[in-house]
Amino acid sequence: MDARPRRCGCADGGADAGGAGGDGATHTVRTGDTLGAIAAAHGTTVGALREANGLDARGFIRAGQVLRLTGGAGAAAAPARPAAGATYTVRAGDTLSHIALATGTAVEELVELNGLDARGFIVEGQQLRVGGQAAPAASAAEEAEQEDGQQAEQATQAPTVSAAVAANRARLQDSDQPGREEVREIIRSTAVRLGVDPSLALAVGYQESGFNMRVVSHANAIGAMQVIPSSGQWASDLLGEPIDLFDARDNAKAGVAILRTLVANNPPDIAIASYYQGQGSVRSRGMYDDTRRYVANVQTLQARFS
Repeated sequence: MDARPRRCGCADGGADAGGAGGDGATHTVRTGDTLGAIAAAHGTTVGALREANGLDARGFIRAGQVLRLTGGAGAAAAPARPAAGATYTVRAGDTLSHIALATGTAVEELVELNGLDARGFIVEGQQLRVGGQAAPAASAAEEAEQEDGQQAEQATQAPTVSAAVAANRARLQDSDQPGREEVREIIRSTAVRLGVDPSLALAVGYQESGFNMRVVSHANAIGAMQVIPSSGQWASDLLGEPIDLFDARDNAKAGVAILRTLVANNPPDIAIASYYQGQGSVRSRGMYDDTRRYVANVQTLQARFS
């Protein structure tokens, strides 16, 4: 899979006289073309274009370059359906649409398989499931027999985001959680321990939830730091330890660990934006309007918590 396709600098990518899909069909790159746009216009895939034209992992193209749309005889084949349990490691600049094209998995399926929110939040180094199906919901009787840790795991693997949200909200409402002042202190002390500016961690925590551990968003972001399950797994990998997003201390560790990585790899405003919108999306598309408001709010709060 290529990282974010490089732009060569001009307008749209229309088809040339060679047409689409036929044997020997070509496309002349125009300023502003990307491999993703060319693939979509001609009914092929980024991976097939890269292979047919000997492109490297960056997918570098330039204006005036003639790309073959097929690998030889016949149209370029779509990628094979990934095997159950297959994964993809997110690279800098990746977007869900690019990953979907490269792996033969629909964007909607990537969202469902990985418990992603509506923003498609993904981060470099994160492992995404690209094969198989989300775990089926257990029966009520089976749920009643689960221990607490097993219930938490099942809730985050429900067959749809809405089902996971309902299960996770119910679990948090039935659990013993610290109050807001205690959560604030947990986030502050966690930030100090992990080497993150406490004022930034507190600002994000307040903006996300008001330090409320019982919050689950419609996109299945859990707890005070509003961490979705796939990002929680990524945080677990970063920290080298298991993370239970239903535990206030683990929830804080997950959010702060993600912040630490984003801050280490981005300017301050981009790091904040990436926590909300996703690093790959911010890098490839810039900040959305609501992201800019989010960043401004967090920066105002950070000054208050300094």
